[in-house]
Amino acid sequence: MRALAANLEEVFREAAARWTLVAWFALSTLFVGIFAAAVNLDIVDGALAGVKLFGKTVDIAGRKVDVDRLVLGFESGFSAILYLVGTFLAVFATAHLVPRLQEKGTIDLYLSRPVGRVPLLLSRFLSGLLLAAANVFYLIVSIWLIVGWKTSVWDPRLLSGGGIILFAITTLLAFAFLVGVVTSSTAVSIMVTYGLFFLSSILAAHEKIEAALSSKWSAGLVRALYWILPKTAQLGQAVVTLVSDGHSFRRAPALDPFAVYGTTALFALVSLALASWLFSRKDF
Repeated sequence: MRALAANLEEVFREAAARWTLVAWFALSTLFVGIFAAAVNLDIVDGALAGVKLFGKTVDIAGRKVDVDRLVLGFESGFSAILYLVGTFLAVFATAHLVPRLQEKGTIDLYLSRPVGRVPLLLSRFLSGLLLAAANVFYLIVSIWLIVGWKTSVWDPRLLSGGGIILFAITTLLAFAFLVGVVTSSTAVSIMVTYGLFFLSSILAAHEKIEAALSSKWSAGLVRALYWILPKTAQLGQAVVTLVSDGHSFRRAPALDPFAVYGTTALFALVSLALASWLFSRKDF
């Protein structure tokens, strides 16, 4: 147990020593700072009287807009940006965990300790998740505090969207670990994981793609890929819907909970299990 705790601590020390942690939170702080400086709201008697974005006045036709409705719309729109920023930063900052572990000298040191290979890999995975969770928490809470401070509306739904974002990060990180075990390359892990993200997003329109294909086998391949791969686009949509109306599927009947969460969780479990199996059998 002490050895596992030491592995977790070393991941955080490594991230700090290599400036990964500093750069990660610096970029997040820059994003939050731009958001805080860009949005200026003029609240009069509980209603919105004026809006400025990046110094330019947004025309609301002289009408006063209910602040509660504005905040919900504003936060739901920004939750989509937070989903992209949070997942991309998380993959970029944690994809190195397995390739660096497998470097000559480093892996020899870890394997000399009384910790099995699978627990060692899973401790690195847990460390990456903790780093990602800290950054997602920092991003979402900062945006939530800024919006609440400027509007006096403190709706917790933006905070709940962080759970779905972290779920998506967990899935992508599991796949990045699998690629990292196979290739021992940080660059390849990042590129392939980003490729998975975009391919999965494209497959959200699998029905239209299938209808445009001329052969049954190609349409079947697209359908199979859709069900196998994680549902990154649908998860982003679920975040936005959750923040806007408090339920991730209420306004999106096409999003079946099992089809989105169930298949995505299964993909993550299979990826992490396969990564653990390959790592346990790898010859160093």
